[in-house]
Amino acid sequence: MLHESISISVSVTLQPDWSQIFRGEKITVRCEIQGGGDTEWDYEWKTPQSTSHQTHVNYWTLSVSESSSGNYMCRGRNRRDSYSSTQWSKTITLTVSVSNRVVVTLNPNWSEIYHGEMITVRCEIQGGDTEWEYEWETTSSIKPSNQNEFRISSASSSHSGNYRCKGRKKNAQHETTGLSDAVTLRVSDTKSNQISSSVLTVSPSWLSPGASVSLRCEVEHPSAGWRFYWYKTVPKLSDRLYRYELLPGSDSGTEEDSYMVHGQTHTAGYVCRAGRGEPVFYTEHSKPTFVWSGASLTVSPDRVQHFTSDSVSLSCEGNSTEWRVRRFPEDSYLSLCSDWGTMTGSTCNISGLNSSAVYWCESGSGQFTNSVNITGHNDDIILVSPVLPVTEGTSVTLGCKLRRENVVSNVFFYQNDKLIQNDTRVELIISAVLKSDQGFYRCEVQTDSLIRTLTSPQSWMAVKCEYD
Repeated sequence: MLHESISISVSVTLQPDWSQIFRGEKITVRCEIQGGGDTEWDYEWKTPQSTSHQTHVNYWTLSVSESSSGNYMCRGRNRRDSYSSTQWSKTITLTVSVSNRVVVTLNPNWSEIYHGEMITVRCEIQGGDTEWEYEWETTSSIKPSNQNEFRISSASSSHSGNYRCKGRKKNAQHETTGLSDAVTLRVSDTKSNQISSSVLTVSPSWLSPGASVSLRCEVEHPSAGWRFYWYKTVPKLSDRLYRYELLPGSDSGTEEDSYMVHGQTHTAGYVCRAGRGEPVFYTEHSKPTFVWSGASLTVSPDRVQHFTSDSVSLSCEGNSTEWRVRRFPEDSYLSLCSDWGTMTGSTCNISGLNSSAVYWCESGSGQFTNSVNITGHNDDIILVSPVLPVTEGTSVTLGCKLRRENVVSNVFFYQNDKLIQNDTRVELIISAVLKSDQGFYRCEVQTDSLIRTLTSPQSWMAVKCEYD
């Protein structure tokens, strides 16, 4: 039977297809046949080591040496008809360097290392079982020893620089590898214990029992390598601190900067922090963030804005007999009612508001109320608006209050800086609140005894759905 040549596209490929292959590296030679339909093939090769090499699969993997250099060709033979074959492919040339590939690696391989972190610079010579001595070139002010690893237990700016290495055979000192490519190590002046800020956001902040809560943690200096730790906050009424309990699945941290709490049934506070490295360096814990469901904090008088001379009462309501009130001012630190007011039972009484702050109640059983924003003002006029979010469909009344006299006429109300009422009514009444009514409100008045117009600060009025 005559040999039959079939016109089919045949090619040889190398994987990886690097321009330079080093001694000892592994490479896969593959025969690609296109246009053969469902024909089953055996493969015949021409290699530098032999005139004929046959395989049942279309590839083979070899650990290359100098003798692997040369031309490679292949063709396919029909398994059902050994006399039927493709044409030979074009040749592909493999060039193997007589040296070994040398690579410098950083562990951990982060774009920025913080002052005080641990890192290892390693010289890796790939291929063969030769015993090596190692030589380093670096632009840093601290020189590595002639070992394959340079362990930095506490990184500093003096370790910053480019690192290159090469190997010298122990049994043949005149034989060396080439120099590796340079790897750059950057050590920040920021100390690991100064990476202090984590910010936790919670969505939603108002929820129905059984709903899911989404937590997201952000680091002040974002970079690679962070793992995130998630906690539930439990108040310790014996002192001013919280006890943090790790949430399920975050004992070793999570790679994702977000975390879902499913089936939330009661009020809770959450905290996060981030950590990285070995040993682990942590950020400080984030400020506690709360979700509300059940227990509540009410404010009397019920408004966001107050004059600095006003007395205000904050009352905690819920399934607990032991409450305390906390606040976090814009320009100060987390503190208790006993620092700026008087706690009587479950009510905190404040004789004057000197600053704006967020307030909430917490109990020893781990309950937290909703948080409220209350502002103190030295102005002659304030807006009267509800502290808590208003439910869609309900009625709400906004007003203006002067420090020394009553408002009688000429009241103007604005929503998001747009004038929405300018008639003789002294109150803004929304009979059935819609989501579109949510926004920033302020008022302006002109009394009989005043010629100039007075403008209140603005406050946010939140609107929630009926089932929130």
